Amino acid sequence: MSIPSLGPVSETERWIGAKNHQSYLVDNALKQFDFFRPSLQDKAGFHVLAQDGAVLDSTVQELHTTTRMVHSFALGKIAGVENCDEMIDQGMRYLFSHHRDREHGGFIWALDGDQVHDDRKLAYGHVFTLLAGASAQAVGHPDGTKLIDDVDAVLDRHFWEEDHGLFCDEWNRDWTPFSKYRGMNANMHGTEALLSAYEITGREKYLDRAGRILGFFLGKVAPSENWRLPEHYSESWAIDRGYSGDPMFRPAGTTPGHSFELARLLLQYWDLKGRPDDGSLHTARQLTYRALQDAWDEQKGGLVYTLNFDGTPAISDRYWWPVTEAIGVLAALLKCDPQPSDEVWYRKLWIFADQHFVDHDRGGWFPEVDDNGQPTATQFQGKPDIYHSIQAVLFPLTAGISNAYSGLEGRLKS
Repeated sequence: MSIPSLGPVSETERWIGAKNHQSYLVDNALKQFDFFRPSLQDKAGFHVLAQDGAVLDSTVQELHTTTRMVHSFALGKIAGVENCDEMIDQGMRYLFSHHRDREHGGFIWALDGDQVHDDRKLAYGHVFTLLAGASAQAVGHPDGTKLIDDVDAVLDRHFWEEDHGLFCDEWNRDWTPFSKYRGMNANMHGTEALLSAYEITGREKYLDRAGRILGFFLGKVAPSENWRLPEHYSESWAIDRGYSGDPMFRPAGTTPGHSFELARLLLQYWDLKGRPDDGSLHTARQLTYRALQDAWDEQKGGLVYTLNFDGTPAISDRYWWPVTEAIGVLAALLKCDPQPSDEVWYRKLWIFADQHFVDHDRGGWFPEVDDNGQPTATQFQGKPDIYHSIQAVLFPLTAGISNAYSGLEGRLKS
C-alpha cells in the first residue's frame, strides 16, 4: 500500500488516525515480524539476516540485539501477532544461558557461539536487559520477573550513581574499572527501560530515576546548549567536547536521533506523572524541532547522523533509526498537543521512509541509504534488528503516549 500524497492539514485528515494510514502501519508491522522470524536458530541465539533475508556468516551476538528481539516480539504478541513465543523464549533462554555471567554476575556484552567475544559489562546492555524483562513480564513469561530482579540488583550495585542521579557506563568483566567515560546514550535507553519497568511493576523507584535522568539532560543540559544534546561527559558529568570514540556508536558532537528519543521519553514520563503543567510539552517541542531543523537534508531528504555543537552537519550519512525515532516523537505530539507543523513533519518523514527505507518486497527496513537514496551496506551487515523500525509503526497505532503494552492489545490481530 502506498502512502497518500501530502495534502492539506486538517483535523479530519490527520494521517495518524486515518484508516488507510493505519492499514499501512499494520501491514508494515506484520511484514517486519515475518522477515525477522527466521532469525531463530536451531541452537542457542539468533541468526543475523542479510537484507534479502539470507542468514549471514556472522555468529557474534551482542546483548542489545538479544534483548531487543525479546522486547520486539513481546510487543508483537501483545498486538496479536501469531507465533511470537518461540522468539521470546529463545531470547530469554540465551540471556540466562550465555549472556549471564555465572562467575561475576551481570551480563556479558557479546558472545561468539559458546565463547565470550567481548566480556565488558556495559550499562547500555544492562538497561536493555531490564527492558526485555519488563516486556517478557508483560506477556506473562515465567522468567520475566526473575530477569527484572536480577538485572535490577546489578544496576543498583554497579551502574546507578545516586549522587548524580545517572548511570555510569562500563566495567571490566570482574567489575574492575574499565574507563571513566560517561555518556548520554546508556542513560537515554535507561530511561526507556525504567519507564517500561515502572509500567509493568509499579515500582516508584523506576519512575523517580527516569525523572532524574530526564531532569539532567533535558532540564539542565539541553536549555544551556540551544536544545542540542552533547553525547559525551567526564566522570563528574561535565560535557566532554573533545571526545571522539567509535564514529558509529560514540561519535563526536551531538546525535539528533537521540534528541527525538529523549523528547518522546519525556512525554511518556509526563503522561505517567499525570500531565502536570511543568513545561514538558515545551521542552519536548524545543528538542524535537531543533533536531528536525538542524538534521533534515533539504537537498536529499532524510536526517544526517551527527551534528557539530553549533548544529552544522558532521557525519552526513543517512540511517533508518533517526527517522524512526522522529516518527515516534511526532506521533506522541500529535496525540497530546497536535499542531499543523507536527502533521507536516509526520507526513514528510513517512514519505521519505516509505520511498527509501521500507523494504516493500521482503519486509523490514534497509538500515542506510547512499547519496542517491538507494539502500547500501557500508556500516551495517544486513538488517541489524527489528527494534527501531517496529516501534516506528507501533507508536502511531497505540491510543496513548504511555502504557504502550496495553495500548497495543490486538492491534495487529489477523
